[in-house]
Amino acid sequence: MAILEHDAFMSDELRRVPLKELTNRLDSFRRVMTERDPAWKMAVITDKIDMYYFAGTMQDGAFIIRPEDAILWVRRSLARAKNESLLPESMLRRMHSFRQPAEFYGKDIPSVIYLDNKHTSLEWLGFFQKYFPMKQQRDLTPVLAQLRSIKSDYELELLTRAGRIHEQVLIHDVAPFLHEGISEAELAVRLYLKMLLLGSHGVARTNRPTGEDVIGLASFGKSALVRTAFDGPGGTGGTCVAVQSIGSAFRLLKRGRLVYLDISCGVDGYNTDKTVVYYYGDLNRDPDREKILKAYAYCLALEKETVSLLKPGAVFGDVYDTVMAHFDPAYEPYFMNGGRFLGHSIGLVMDETPVITHGVKDMVKENMVLAVEPKIGLPGIGMVGTENTYFIGKDGPICLTGGPVPLAVIK
Repeated sequence: MAILEHDAFMSDELRRVPLKELTNRLDSFRRVMTERDPAWKMAVITDKIDMYYFAGTMQDGAFIIRPEDAILWVRRSLARAKNESLLPESMLRRMHSFRQPAEFYGKDIPSVIYLDNKHTSLEWLGFFQKYFPMKQQRDLTPVLAQLRSIKSDYELELLTRAGRIHEQVLIHDVAPFLHEGISEAELAVRLYLKMLLLGSHGVARTNRPTGEDVIGLASFGKSALVRTAFDGPGGTGGTCVAVQSIGSAFRLLKRGRLVYLDISCGVDGYNTDKTVVYYYGDLNRDPDREKILKAYAYCLALEKETVSLLKPGAVFGDVYDTVMAHFDPAYEPYFMNGGRFLGHSIGLVMDETPVITHGVKDMVKENMVLAVEPKIGLPGIGMVGTENTYFIGKDGPICLTGGPVPLAVIK
């Protein structure tokens, strides 16, 4: 796959989603919709991430797709939409409310309309139904998840670049920042700035209506065991009670502590996921040395085994069951800090589907991108583990983020 030249990538010019990419996505959407429901008449995209996926711009409005046409109806800002999207201008129209699109479609408004149930609020639905009095709504979520799970060459270019930034910063650039007295929050922000200057887009989106995560998190010692509302293995007290992310400005690094870094990285909307763990101090003098090294090595082995099974045609639920069939019961209470999965799809959001967990019937397919992240909590000590992002090639996974590494000790 071709990779964008560095100078072109770092230019000030807008890096727009290619028209061919947008056209292919719309064609695929119509094909999948027709396979699922040959009688479908209208689908409405309102989530800004899906809007970006199909139209190449994020606006307040709605992207309404029919078998015969597709129009991005924009409240704010049509000028920006025209500047960012390579769709023909005939597909970009202004709206003040849903009255304008309703007048455009007139008697052709169908009685059954597909909506993204995961991101459709009751308030939005009220505004929409005032002018689109449908009799039945059906869920678009499975269609959108299916389409986004398979990445194009264009998407893989961006994910590859994100993975390179991840590898550079979290493997090669961390050590100089680890010193006595630096706070969790400062460490996270310094690494974030490094990534931003290398081309990261600077935000980590999650697949939830209320999802937010700017940086990821940095946690020292036991703070990595503090569970957050997000269903992930790593933890943090956060910057305050209201923000369960980044890390604390008051928890300072001391010798003899694990440093858990789950810092996000992405390029032009596409994210890779990576976690590294460091030990700050003299590990040989730590009374828990063997416990830490054993658990860390076990996580590396779990990642290696999981990755070996992620070949096209494998079933996600079977991969999970195979790995967990011989899981060491001693780690059971602390595995993934209470979570029950080994990894997840990733792309425009950090937590795409499918997930590597029990009962998932989806098959591993070529051109999927997956984050594999086995992690174990050690009570009274902290979190150990690993995470890397993999592209599924025809012969199996290819790591985009540098791969797993031994536990690094910074004295």
